[in-house]
Amino acid sequence: MIQSREAVVGRSTERVAAGSGGAEGNARLTGTTGALLIALLAVEGVTILFIRPLISVHVFVGLMLVPPVALKLGATGWRFFRYYTHSRPYVLKGPPHLVMRVLIAPPVVLSTLFVFGTGIAMFVVKPGGGILLGLHKVSFVVWLVTTGLHVLVYLPKLPQLASSDFRRATRLPSARVRVGLVVTSAAVGAVFAAATFHLAAPWLDWVRLRH
Repeated sequence: MIQSREAVVGRSTERVAAGSGGAEGNARLTGTTGALLIALLAVEGVTILFIRPLISVHVFVGLMLVPPVALKLGATGWRFFRYYTHSRPYVLKGPPHLVMRVLIAPPVVLSTLFVFGTGIAMFVVKPGGGILLGLHKVSFVVWLVTTGLHVLVYLPKLPQLASSDFRRATRLPSARVRVGLVVTSAAVGAVFAAATFHLAAPWLDWVRLRH
């Protein structure tokens, strides 16, 4: 019996997906990256409460967050792409909750881009109030609210997702690759922060003198 090209390609794609952990592997990558982000964001949150003495830590951790945030957005975006292009494992796993897709995900992504975009953009302008600092503050408030809701929804699932690839009994194919990606994102973030931190010196001085 002659099989259609679409059927052959479909089965081949599913085998590749299975070898990389498929939809479940993507969920674990997202969860492990999310756990790393929560830890770093907790530190960032403390620096906001004590911004004057901890402004240097605030800037360093903010820069360090860029690669892990990019990895998280990439993993989440990949899930959406595979689901809406009708990849069978992702379709079977199902989409995120409708409210999360429609009401939470768009402002989380947009506010994330604004928070980090305005933060990095401040490195190339003179310190001061201005519209850029205002946008940074406003986008942070939006980001804090929407991301907080996002975390609350997925927090019950996070421990299992983040730990499964570290346990032999629950490990899936390419577990080391996923863990390596998360560790690498943190390492690249630290290098990026160390390499660009000096650019924030004028703003650090401005905050210390102003507050």
